[in-house]
Amino acid sequence: MADIPTQAVTISAIAEEAGVSAPTVSRVLNGRGDVAPATRERVETLLRARGYRRRGHRAEEQVGLLDLVFNDLDSPWAVEIIRGVEDAAHAVGSGTVVSAIHRRASSTRQWLQSVRSRASDGAILVTTDLDSDLRAELEELHLPAVVIDPVGVPDMAVPTIGCTNWAGGLSATEHLIGLGHRRIAFVAGRPELWSSRARLDGYRAGLETAGLDVDGDLVVQGKFDYESGFRAGEHLFGLAQPPTAVFAASDQMGLGIYEALRQRGLRVPGDVSVVGFDDLPEASWSSPPLTTVRQPLAEMGRLAVRTMHRLMRYEDIESPRIELATELIVRDSTASPPAMAGR
Repeated sequence: MADIPTQAVTISAIAEEAGVSAPTVSRVLNGRGDVAPATRERVETLLRARGYRRRGHRAEEQVGLLDLVFNDLDSPWAVEIIRGVEDAAHAVGSGTVVSAIHRRASSTRQWLQSVRSRASDGAILVTTDLDSDLRAELEELHLPAVVIDPVGVPDMAVPTIGCTNWAGGLSATEHLIGLGHRRIAFVAGRPELWSSRARLDGYRAGLETAGLDVDGDLVVQGKFDYESGFRAGEHLFGLAQPPTAVFAASDQMGLGIYEALRQRGLRVPGDVSVVGFDDLPEASWSSPPLTTVRQPLAEMGRLAVRTMHRLMRYEDIESPRIELATELIVRDSTASPPAMAGR
């Protein structure tokens, strides 16, 4: 076996020489049982031969600090998560370090280096793709993790917290159908997010249950932000047969729809009904107040901290995947379509 310089003895280097993945080496280091005996022996032999030493080993005593990591911090949605995390962390005497990695690998590496230098009790990752490499790094640091609104299918090896996105999408669509709408548009969020896809599936299920076709012209891709909602509104109300109602997968996009309608001289809900998702403070402040699906964002943050503390104490958690209930909040932005208003 070729010698590996001491300064390069990392999990990745050991994994490459052993012909296994980095997470497999981490599982051996952490005494996990889900490794074949022959593989475990080969990895342990290399660890001893190369003089591997753990870096950033989590101290037995807690340091009183939690990391809260977002992809972006440009939305009131993030503020609600922070509020819940801060409330729960303060109650147990922990401080919070908030970071944004902007979906860049370089920012993720910078954050990991920061954690190595200052230590942390755990990481709460929001809308994050916890891939095998990142999980291996966290295991090497002995840093427990909880994910809020994961990217992709939730990984049962890491606790995840979300809400009943599918049911929320269904309830919003059923509400509009119940008012008499048949041409109902949907403005989707980021397609890579599990929550976004679940809301779209709920919308489709609502239409199909009512015997309505899913019209591809009425499904528009957005990014959960105001600007993409506005652009979606411009597109939808430029159609030869525009919708009579729009379900936007976030309140921010719903408010963007409002502006697109205003610029065309259309009224909410007199001409078009609009439903959002989240129940941010802006939803009740808008004119008219926005009908929306409430997801308990602050409570998701609080539950993430409580789950983290169970992990830190090596206690069992209730479930690897927890979904909190959504609730339809009916306000003044939805009504029967114009053709039915006088009936």
